[in-house]
Amino acid sequence: MIKLDGLSKYYGHNIALNNINLHIQKGEFVFLVGPSGAGKSTLMRLLYKEEAPTKGKVFVARIDVGKLRKSQIPQLRRRMGIIFQDFKLLPRQTCFDNVAYVIRALGMSSMEIDKRVLMALKVVGLLDKKDAKPEELSGGEQQRVGIARALVNGPPLLIADEPTGNLDPETSIEIMNLLDQINLRGITVLVSTHDKIIVNKMRKRVIYLKNGSVIKDMYDGTYDFD
Repeated sequence: MIKLDGLSKYYGHNIALNNINLHIQKGEFVFLVGPSGAGKSTLMRLLYKEEAPTKGKVFVARIDVGKLRKSQIPQLRRRMGIIFQDFKLLPRQTCFDNVAYVIRALGMSSMEIDKRVLMALKVVGLLDKKDAKPEELSGGEQQRVGIARALVNGPPLLIADEPTGNLDPETSIEIMNLLDQINLRGITVLVSTHDKIIVNKMRKRVIYLKNGSVIKDMYDGTYDFD
């Protein structure tokens, strides 16, 4: 699903990522961990071509991301769902509309859009909040809307950059359990996080970055190995 081949990213003389070689298989659940400045967010942005690599290659679902033209980037991003720490919801839109806007540009019928949006909201447990606006929701509920938005197009890959960074510990566990349930549907899940408690509790594959390099790559791993 994801293959990084000799991937490096430099900002001037600063090395954000240094010769990363990784292969994440379809259906895996992977935590990307490490201290601030380790390169986690940079790696995420390279996957959906928010940035371009300095050296090496990025493949997502067998697509050579580095070779894509600007006009092809939307097609790449439709193959993945992206979840952000700060939710990035449209404040004046309902939950339904926040989820629907992702697929309204795809030429689907209103019936198909309704079906997909309601199913996505059902998966995250917010069907009863479809007409609510973000300000009427808790932080955890807002993140659930963000997850529904990421799921609505049926992507094979879900990328979550610090998805629980703005949430309390109990809500963080609920969100991560939801991502685990989504993974059981066959969707590949990649999560960057600082949350040691969650990583240690869930015992998934853990890739540890430090100073732009992969220090550890452990299956059934924990955060407590530095």
